[in-house]
Amino acid sequence: MNTTIIDTVRKRLTESIDAKVLATSAHFFKEGEQAKVYGVRMGEVSGIAKESWQEVKGESKPDIFQLCEQLWQSGFLEEAVVACEWAYRSRGNYEPCDIETFEHWLKSYVDNWGACDTLCNHTIGTFVEMFPEYISRLKEWAKSDNRWMRRGAAVTLIIPARKGLFLDDIMEIATTMMMDRDDMVQKGYGWMLKAASEAHCNEIFDFVTKHRSAMPRTAYRYALEKMPKDMRAEAMKK
Repeated sequence: MNTTIIDTVRKRLTESIDAKVLATSAHFFKEGEQAKVYGVRMGEVSGIAKESWQEVKGESKPDIFQLCEQLWQSGFLEEAVVACEWAYRSRGNYEPCDIETFEHWLKSYVDNWGACDTLCNHTIGTFVEMFPEYISRLKEWAKSDNRWMRRGAAVTLIIPARKGLFLDDIMEIATTMMMDRDDMVQKGYGWMLKAASEAHCNEIFDFVTKHRSAMPRTAYRYALEKMPKDMRAEAMKK
């Protein structure tokens, strides 16, 4: 296993630190929830991830995931982004048992919305498209005490939702989290519903208006954002 690539990635990140990015990074997170960052622009992080992949792609998937584990363990958001990129680029070799690794990363290392969404949108979202029977695992996450697992249950389905997939599961997960008091979870399942409305506008409109009295305002507004103006106006009537 090419462990020297980890040192190379960290060197590149350190060399790419931008003082302005570092100074403003906290603005993207709530007080007390700031991510640990180097202060590197995300476009630059993506470039480092893609470049370093050329040295990693020849390794076996277990070795690649072990390298990802080392990056996750650092706690730095930028290293998590690189880990997620490598894991996503391994998607051609995904197999059912990989859900255990992805759940471990989400449960053990994710501590901010940036890491949560980066892991779930592409890495885990692609996995559940390939192995839809594991949406049952997302339904377990929706009931977790861990706020990031609950958010993860929703944001994993963002890209599948845009494709019109898993509508019944999406509404079931939203129902489970309907009364969640955590704003990060509310925004997560509201975003999931918004994504689903791109392919199933009428169904999502009916769902959110049916639950308008129970759904927190944050989730409700998120869910309506992509709907036609007249439908949004109707949904916002008191």
